[in-house]
Amino acid sequence: MKVLKFGGTSVGSAATIRMVKEIVLQQKEDTIVVVSALGGVTDLILNAARIASTGTDDFHPLLAEIKNRHKQAINELFNGSGAMVYIAEELLDELEQILTGITLVGELTAKTLDRIAGIGERISSHLVAQFIPGAVRIDSAELIQTDSNFGKARVDFGITNQKIKKEFAEFTGIAILPGFIAKNAKGEFTTLGRGGSDYTAAIMAAALKVDSLEIWTDVDGFMTADPRVISKAYTIPELTYSEAMELSHFGAKVIYPPTILPVYQIGIPIRIKNTFNPENEGTLILSSAKTPKERPIKGISSISGISLVTLQGIGMVGVTGISMRLFTALASVSVNVILISQASSENSISVAIDEHAVELAESAIRNEFEKEIETGQVSKIDIERELSVVAIVGENMKHTTGIAGKLFSTIGKNGINIIAIAQGASELNISWVVKTLELRKTLNVVHESFFLSENVELNVFLMGVGTVGSSLLQQLQKQQQKLLDEKHLKMKLTGVANSRKMVFQREGIEMNSFKEMLEQSEKKSSLQGFVDEMKDMNIYNSVFVDCTASDEVSNFYKEILSANISVVTANKVAASSTYENYIGLKNMAKQKGVKFLFETNVGAGLPIINTLNDLVNSGDRILKIEAVLSGTLNFIFNTISEELPLSKTIRMAKEQGYSEPDPRMDLNGVDVARKILILARESGYPLEMEDITIDRFVPDDFFDGSLDDFWKNISQLDVGFEEKRKRLETENKKWRFVAQYENGKALIGLQEVDSRHPFYDLEGSNNLVMYTTERYNEFPMLIKGYGAGASVTAAGVFADLIKVSNI
Repeated sequence: MKVLKFGGTSVGSAATIRMVKEIVLQQKEDTIVVVSALGGVTDLILNAARIASTGTDDFHPLLAEIKNRHKQAINELFNGSGAMVYIAEELLDELEQILTGITLVGELTAKTLDRIAGIGERISSHLVAQFIPGAVRIDSAELIQTDSNFGKARVDFGITNQKIKKEFAEFTGIAILPGFIAKNAKGEFTTLGRGGSDYTAAIMAAALKVDSLEIWTDVDGFMTADPRVISKAYTIPELTYSEAMELSHFGAKVIYPPTILPVYQIGIPIRIKNTFNPENEGTLILSSAKTPKERPIKGISSISGISLVTLQGIGMVGVTGISMRLFTALASVSVNVILISQASSENSISVAIDEHAVELAESAIRNEFEKEIETGQVSKIDIERELSVVAIVGENMKHTTGIAGKLFSTIGKNGINIIAIAQGASELNISWVVKTLELRKTLNVVHESFFLSENVELNVFLMGVGTVGSSLLQQLQKQQQKLLDEKHLKMKLTGVANSRKMVFQREGIEMNSFKEMLEQSEKKSSLQGFVDEMKDMNIYNSVFVDCTASDEVSNFYKEILSANISVVTANKVAASSTYENYIGLKNMAKQKGVKFLFETNVGAGLPIINTLNDLVNSGDRILKIEAVLSGTLNFIFNTISEELPLSKTIRMAKEQGYSEPDPRMDLNGVDVARKILILARESGYPLEMEDITIDRFVPDDFFDGSLDDFWKNISQLDVGFEEKRKRLETENKKWRFVAQYENGKALIGLQEVDSRHPFYDLEGSNNLVMYTTERYNEFPMLIKGYGAGASVTAAGVFADLIKVSNI
């Protein structure tokens, strides 16, 4: 024999009742079917009763809706005729008479409420029994006997089990029973409390020792997390009874926790199935469940609408009975405690309760500890509102070290503040309290951290879609599938802006259509607006990418990092600003557990800074840095010849995209100065820009005036440079614009190098850096390669994004 329970929206319409019929008729054994009320009907009845208790007859619109729902289902299933119409009308007339009586006396007792609360179940059971061929209706209220604790009656299992066994001793076929309802010894209706229909099914299953209990609902089973919040959540194949109870207690509304107890005591498996997706295997709940070793937690659950009440005072330390008095006070006013957290010093106890019970709880606690408050032993009763409790559940957590460390490290890195923590000695669950505003982010962070999601997601917010930004998106799009397949990394463009418009999309923006989306966007571009939107979206694993050269954008880095959003930038301004600002940003990133990466600030895609960091972090000391760091200037001095004078090579550098739109930005040496400044700082030296000497090869007066003036006058230098070039040619030497740092001093200028120097064979726009260190002293370390161009710079930004993802 098997017991099936259908509930919630699963019995909410004629279409779903047809699904119930199909599922039940497929059973190959004797079957007991427990049904709850038509979807939402019980809530309508309770609301109507509350309205009636105020002494008004304003309950009639709700009563009309209750009647209409039943009428609609009956019309669709039975063409509005037959015995079902009479039964429904009789029960609905009973409901109306009782509601009218409540109105007349202006009072709603728990006993009266129990009598009408189960009318929806009573009608639904008649309806389903009539619709399924060969099915018979059996009244569970005549089988389940309880005490007279109306609203949440306690079952007398001795009498109940005898009645059930007697009723089904010779039974074969299909039995339809209403859930939720029972009767006391006097024959008065009682109810089994919240989730009572599940409980009815479990009582039947346990009494008859059936092979299995199936709970049919509107989800595929227990999920690793709430799928409305986490799209990647999936069904958990197996759970132990304890795990299922913990997940249910902490908000996974798949099954009512007391349901498990009767079948748990006997060891009857419970299968959670989806009425609308019967082919899915669902979740199996049993004594011992399979758990992959790499996934020690089974699921994440949460409860919102929580307040935290904290009783605090030094006078509580070492005093026995404080906890007992606190919980007795709360119990006296029927306040349920969801979570308990106590300081080891005993100077504070925090309890999480439903937010609707706060005033009641506070009053009870103040009454209980009135003397201690007066004498100062209890210093305060603190209340924090708009909170949520989150829990991870899994029996295998007790066999796995580092779970709590990994959990709280991940949460902290994403800027989520934990307000209270609770963990039992059994390690079956770890629970903590966060602000409700942080709940979505918390669930996503934890779900991904424990590999419940197959892929790591990185949410990219891109500012600047010029040559570098556009090239970056092209590269991301090209590599997106490969990263997903091989590294399980999903790069998601969540926000993007140019100088005019900006677009944000939590689900991700298609990288091949971002331009069209920007054009169609109604959001005008604003730096503060962009940053505010990032912060308001509050998405985990977020990174801000700056592909501009804007001073103004860099001014927002501190605010972005402080919001626990990583920063990856091709913009040199921040790292080459004042040392105080530079080190402040580094420290902010470290404090918040996020990344501040700027590899492309020096040498585009070359691993110059990353290599330097590795040297310093491994204990090496940088003694000297020599570098050709301007791809633009190197291109110019590799291209200059008798046929191509200085002025023409400068124009070629601009036309071929090596230089800035205004090439004076490259010729004045400031760009190189910024780069050597960054390298010196990353080596551990607190250098400022004014500490760098720049020996320009173009006279200062060429930098005055307009760009047009510059182009008119620059040819005046051609003759002088050609004479020097010829001399260099005869001496087998070349020009290199070199940056050098040593002994606290930095110097930048044009140098002549011979064929024995490593800089001599530096071709095209390549860069080269030499690090002389304590370890690499006699033979310095060399890093050489393309140091300019949009594609290699974008590749460097891409590499930094990979570092942020930590794959």
